[in-house]
Amino acid sequence: MYPGKMIICYLRAMLNIDPDNYVSAKIFKQDIKEIFLGTWQLLCPVSRLAKRGDYYAAEISGQKVFAIQTSGGIRAFKNVCRHRGARLLPEGCGRSSTIRCPYHQWVWGENGELLNVPWWGNDPSFDGKKLSLDKISYEIWRGLLFVSIEPSTTLSEQLAGVVLELEGEDIDSYHWVCEEKLTFDSNWKIYTDNFVEGYHIPGIHPSFYNAIEFDKFETLALDGYVRMTAPPRKGLFYRGKWLWMWPNWTLSLFEGGMNTSRINPINHKTTELIYNFFFADSSKFNKNARDKIIKENLDVIREDFEVCIETHKNYESGGYRAGPLSPRHEQGVAYFQKRLIDSRVKSEI
Repeated sequence: MYPGKMIICYLRAMLNIDPDNYVSAKIFKQDIKEIFLGTWQLLCPVSRLAKRGDYYAAEISGQKVFAIQTSGGIRAFKNVCRHRGARLLPEGCGRSSTIRCPYHQWVWGENGELLNVPWWGNDPSFDGKKLSLDKISYEIWRGLLFVSIEPSTTLSEQLAGVVLELEGEDIDSYHWVCEEKLTFDSNWKIYTDNFVEGYHIPGIHPSFYNAIEFDKFETLALDGYVRMTAPPRKGLFYRGKWLWMWPNWTLSLFEGGMNTSRINPINHKTTELIYNFFFADSSKFNKNARDKIIKENLDVIREDFEVCIETHKNYESGGYRAGPLSPRHEQGVAYFQKRLIDSRVKSEI
């Protein structure tokens, strides 16, 4: 009936995990090493690298990276100068025929080879061939570009059941329209816990609650992702289907388009959300309708920030002890937390 293999989560009788998992700087560093370095991270729509020299640079959990369109196709690198570690390209989208470090003006070609080192001096031992940019892995799926620093699996293995889930959706035909970045002071896992359950909708999103049949809201923890559905009432911009994929990206469908997001940890108490919006109709005649949908999306997203910020403060203060999780609404939370624990256990083996 449902795509993918359903995962049954038993997490100590469905208890929330200890708050130290969210507020500890030490555990945050473990998350970076044990989760983010080895997983595939959603970077950008591949359409943003349409012409030779087009690049997209971003920070992924502290790691600066970029992808660039070259004469031989897309390449991806660490956005780090091999000389003294400066950032090479500014974050975001741009175009450049070469990669020039702003610090000491070293220049690399589009394929990462070192081309020029100005004002270096006489140094017979210098070997520029050993100073190419550090490559990282990339893969493309359904028009989305993913990168990984040290991939521990293939992208298709990580995506798992969501490939079949979205098989009937024409998502790769949608046109990218805009990117929006939002930052707030809470741990990335607190926000993820919030995203993968609809239990909070009546209290935090009253307009959203009135626009769906909440009594029919359903959460399923599946193979590599969490699927949330609810029949929409008239006027809801969503189609009533929201997906979260391990470890930190989302895809939500609405009539005539979709959005994606990457939940990007800045540090153990700050999170950045990078949202991209896609539409079937990207014509100028439909701009007002698109702008309305984007605004309504962002309004709902921002409504979550205050409760995440205050939850983080309570976790940090020591005033919270782990409580129970709803078997109806919080299967997604239990699944996400189980994946966190499993990733830590694997690193210790």
